[in-house]
Amino acid sequence: MELDDAYANGAYIENADSYPPRWAASAEDFRNSLHERARLDLPYGEGARQRFDLFLPEGTPKGVFVFVHGGYWLAFDKSTWSHLARGPIAHGWAVAMPSYDLCPEVRIAGITGQIAAAVTRIAGEVAGPIALAGHSAGGHLVARMLDRALLTADVGARIKTVIPISPLSDLRPLLRTTMNQKFQMDSAAAIAESPVDMQDRYPADVTVWVGGEERPAFLDQAIWLVEAWEADHVIAFGKHHFNVIDPLADPESDLVALIVN
Repeated sequence: MELDDAYANGAYIENADSYPPRWAASAEDFRNSLHERARLDLPYGEGARQRFDLFLPEGTPKGVFVFVHGGYWLAFDKSTWSHLARGPIAHGWAVAMPSYDLCPEVRIAGITGQIAAAVTRIAGEVAGPIALAGHSAGGHLVARMLDRALLTADVGARIKTVIPISPLSDLRPLLRTTMNQKFQMDSAAAIAESPVDMQDRYPADVTVWVGGEERPAFLDQAIWLVEAWEADHVIAFGKHHFNVIDPLADPESDLVALIVN
């Protein structure tokens, strides 16, 4: 369809197919290195995919960082990204990573509800402030968590920082992609799930983070959210859609500093 190419990432990244297996291998190595500090497959709902992994620092956590993966609400699960917890854990933060059901078995609004349930469950596991970041479709999902209608006030008030990384902030363009055959969105559903149209939000600090080498559509999606929310904006020069998340694994990165400070 009209915008299929605009929202294609892998086709414009050199050796794109090599990234998922490398992510998975790094994630497995990281989980194994934590031993008893890796608590895996904790339930937040009834479905088989409604589980999260919780990675604990040494000592009492200073707070909890929740990372929500991307994949156009169609692919991946929590097990591919565990190594991205390395940065926040080094600063004494716990890190939680949920899986969720995928389209077309569920609509995007249903996934949003699942992530809200996951954040609520995670908030009950770890005391202190909550930081959220998500990548691509995960960026959409963490932005949606600031909707006061999704989280109770006791949880929403604990969210100090939200970092949508290369997010999908306006879902209306996706109506003009072949992927919408699986999303099954109409215009009303796209508007209802678009962070750019959210009005009643919890007052967290928001930084929209995007790679300088992203597809133009993703640079647009980032700036639309920045403008709609008057959020901070970071363009990570030299980063594309697949490596823009790498700094989460670096305790000294500017991205991790936003989470833990």
